[in-house]
Amino acid sequence: MSDRIFMPLMTLIAVAMIALAMVWPQGYGARSPAPFGSTPIQQTPEMRAKIEREKASARRRAEEALRAVKAPAGSTAP
Repeated sequence: MSDRIFMPLMTLIAVAMIALAMVWPQGYGARSPAPFGSTPIQQTPEMRAKIEREKASARRRAEEALRAVKAPAGSTAP
């Protein structure tokens, strides 16, 4: 491929990638720059409450499983 075609094409691709990186969301935990940014899903009060509820239920299930394992063999009911 000729350099007259290749170099401008690579420049165009590089500029497009930089522009996309400036507006693409950075994941749930990080915000994009000011004109494009919005509150990440995991930082909304509703989602934080849901995450805490899920953590609490996971802790409860783990504690129940641990108690079931430590329970004497004769005390389990069918």
